[in-house]
Amino acid sequence: MAHTRQSSKDSNANHENAGRFRISWGAFSPFSSSALAALPENAQRPARYTRQDDIPEHDQDVDGERPTIRDYNAIRSVPPQVRVPKKVATSLKVEGKVWFANERTWISWLTLAVLLGTLALAMFNASHEPVARSFAYIYAGISVGVVIYGFYLYQSRITMIRKRDPGHYDAIIGPVLVSTLLFFAVLANFLIRVQEL
Repeated sequence: MAHTRQSSKDSNANHENAGRFRISWGAFSPFSSSALAALPENAQRPARYTRQDDIPEHDQDVDGERPTIRDYNAIRSVPPQVRVPKKVATSLKVEGKVWFANERTWISWLTLAVLLGTLALAMFNASHEPVARSFAYIYAGISVGVVIYGFYLYQSRITMIRKRDPGHYDAIIGPVLVSTLLFFAVLANFLIRVQEL
């Protein structure tokens, strides 16, 4: 009897610990309840974003039938007559590849940030010169900036995908800015080392 009470207490403790882990991990997830609650309440698309099918506007004829048109997408040589379907407003479907593309982009930004952070750490640990240490701080700062920019881009695109926003998903400023910062950091490092010779 005492053994069963002890095992039930252990299982309750394990369940509480698992619940705490789930709650703490959920705070960092972009799909957590707190992240979803932070989305705007009125997330409806404007009227201009509803999907319009390429179906012509037609009224019914005397018999209550819709008119027929030629189906030029038919495989046969003579296109048959096809009734014009009713226009039905449908929402846009978001395919899985859109979500995965966004996650791949986020992982690419993380990869770049880890590489820059590794370079900064190697420069910081390998040399005790003030020039190398100062450039290690510069590369570490760029690495942190890349992580923040990548996370912002990831979250903004998730919001756009959820809203079915057909807006621009390209971000040209970020890669150009990171490339420019890295170019000038490497150039300054090179010029300072050449002047020391």
